[in-house]
Amino acid sequence: MQFLYLIIPIIVVCLDQGLKFFIANNYALGEVHQIIPGILSFNYLQNEGAAWNILPGQMWLFYIISVVAILVCLYYLFRHQKQGKLFDVGISMVLGGILGNLIDRIHLKYVIDMIQVDFIHFNIFNVADSAITIGIILVFIYLIFFDESDEEHD
Repeated sequence: MQFLYLIIPIIVVCLDQGLKFFIANNYALGEVHQIIPGILSFNYLQNEGAAWNILPGQMWLFYIISVVAILVCLYYLFRHQKQGKLFDVGISMVLGGILGNLIDRIHLKYVIDMIQVDFIHFNIFNVADSAITIGIILVFIYLIFFDESDEEHD
């Protein structure tokens, strides 16, 4: 059953890489196009660091962190203890996001970012970043509201 949760990372990686391919082949670096006026734009950036472009140029550090995070995600997806579906979906989304950005780092030595929220001042991000964020939120929701492992040990 847990193998079904590998479909989610495949979908995330395909969406992420597909949009990155489209942006890289149709936009000049720094070019901005409004998608939904006042709400959402595409802005082609190349991020050589982590979130908010911190630690630029530290690719080996990002490779190590990514491999460790992938192993942790796979451990939680395939360990024998029963997890909730919300937890597994969250971990699957995180895994897909990590893989999407790792592909860029290996292939391009930077990560393509393009999604710009226009109604607030926020960093530009990509589909992989979104999947990681949503996945972590789902895991937290599961752990806070649905995890019964503490009650079972009492």
